[in-house]
Amino acid sequence: MIRFNKNYFLLAFLIFWIEVFIALYVHDAFVRPYIGDVLVVILIYCFVKSFFDCPVFPVSLSVLLFSFAIETLQYFNGITLLGLENSSLARTFIGTSFAWLDLLTYVIGIVIVLVVEKMVIKKT
Repeated sequence: MIRFNKNYFLLAFLIFWIEVFIALYVHDAFVRPYIGDVLVVILIYCFVKSFFDCPVFPVSLSVLLFSFAIETLQYFNGITLLGLENSSLARTFIGTSFAWLDLLTYVIGIVIVLVVEKMVIKKT
């Protein structure tokens, strides 16, 4: 079950740096809020698959539920509830504002994962 996969790790590493680039240099109304959210679930998926050799669907579903949980935490102002309102790191990773569209972007990201994984599995 635990096995390092360098391909997933390298993909997670690449997506992480794309996310950093978006966060630092892209200040628009589409790429940053929407593409960034699509990519973040793909990033989390690839990171998990870097270390765990688990089936695609359970990992995808777990990442989606985790993302929904974080968004729900934002809805209930979780940063304040956890006493982390002064932590810029927590504010960055957990987020501070709920948006219904974020849930849709997470679903889109996971659908991309499932489609790509299915295409890769067909080729092998």
